[in-house]
Amino acid sequence: MNFKKGFKLLVPILMILSLLLSACSSKETSTDAKNNGTKKEEKTLRILTNVVGGKTPEENELFIKEIEKSTGIKVEMVKPPADYDQKLMTSMSSGEKYDLILLTKPLMDVLVKQGVLTELNDKIKKSKVLSDPSVISEKDWDLIKYDGGKIYGVFNKFEGGTLPIVREDWMKKLNLQEPKTLDDFYNVFKAFKEQDPDGNGKADTYGLSLAGLNDIQGFLSAAGVKNKYVIDKNGKRTIPLSTEKAVPVLEWFAKLYKDGLLDPNFATNDTGKMRELFLTDRVGMVTYWDAWVGLFNNIRKVDDPNTAFEAKGISGVAGKDGKIMLHRGDQSVWAIPVNAEHPNTAIQFLEFWHSKAGNTLATLGIKGNDYTETNGKYELTDIGKEHSMDHGAPFPNNTKWKNPFGMLPGVEDAQKIVLNNSSLDVSTSDWPTAEKIVQNYAFKAMMGQMDAKAAVKQMHKELLDAGLIDK
Repeated sequence: MNFKKGFKLLVPILMILSLLLSACSSKETSTDAKNNGTKKEEKTLRILTNVVGGKTPEENELFIKEIEKSTGIKVEMVKPPADYDQKLMTSMSSGEKYDLILLTKPLMDVLVKQGVLTELNDKIKKSKVLSDPSVISEKDWDLIKYDGGKIYGVFNKFEGGTLPIVREDWMKKLNLQEPKTLDDFYNVFKAFKEQDPDGNGKADTYGLSLAGLNDIQGFLSAAGVKNKYVIDKNGKRTIPLSTEKAVPVLEWFAKLYKDGLLDPNFATNDTGKMRELFLTDRVGMVTYWDAWVGLFNNIRKVDDPNTAFEAKGISGVAGKDGKIMLHRGDQSVWAIPVNAEHPNTAIQFLEFWHSKAGNTLATLGIKGNDYTETNGKYELTDIGKEHSMDHGAPFPNNTKWKNPFGMLPGVEDAQKIVLNNSSLDVSTSDWPTAEKIVQNYAFKAMMGQMDAKAAVKQMHKELLDAGLIDK
């Protein structure tokens, strides 16, 4: 082969290879001249989230700009309009690249088992912010540790829990006492149904609305039944809702349904529909997050400053042992997928998120849009009042940060009830499959389509046959 001819052919090939390598490198890294040419991560983040961000597309752009201004990180924030969990799981299974994903503990269980999340212990240990116990306590970290103390996520916010939330103004109007037993609750629901609590002269109200089985723990408590999984000291799994202990509560729900006291669409409601019924005077009680006691009150107050509306969190039903069992919220966390292109920048964002500036953004929102601040004095704008000081983390983990406006009405009392009477549900990676079986038979029992004892028996059999429980 002629050397000159071969060299002429080789030069363009080398140039193309060089350009390709340079392009790949520029996507992932930048050169720091002060560091003798060593490479460091480009400050770019691609984030998948649902609740974090602005309330509208326009405000979300302002939210992103606020992050970029505070951190120097260029941010792309992907917010699916619906079916977030499904979008998240599809993205992970397809290998789509994100630097940060927001998810709950049950979904994290699944993704940890699949090996698609980055272990974060070393990164947390090296971070002055994330390793600070006044920012995130060791007790909190214990809630999301896996075998060997491994950690795969960093908290998004402090989670409270769920409890019954009642229209306290209706309770006062009808001269009702706070219910303590299942019979008490039945009688309150009957009054809400029959005594025209909204005063419109129509029989158009229900006692209770639910969003499926999401938050019925306060009623299961009457039978000492824990929702989802219980795992004994030998590692044997059971789902108490599939045992005979649950029968009396399912029969109680069937009576509510038969007597027209339970919203007939409870099995297909999403949480948005349930909230709408509560806010529009259609139902007297829902089971939902403690934070929403304040949000309900704030939403109605903003809409009508003279409203009599009052939401109040109340405890569930005590079991025979006198204990009330409520649901402590599944932790919401930020995780870094193993295929993330900018994991160190993701940690920098998480340090910002748990700082004073991040806490303020996550609660109050965007300065100049949601609130103003002059000489240390804060004032919510009309938009800020509508947004109820919730832009993804209404209650930050960081104990150093205090909301300048305090808590919304009713939240503090509701949180005390939850924290004094709650525990985490155990989901495991099998729960999404088990849940379909549990819901099928629980709904049939609650709507009177199947005898409660027979429903529980069949539920247990199918769970056992599928290897989803051990006893």
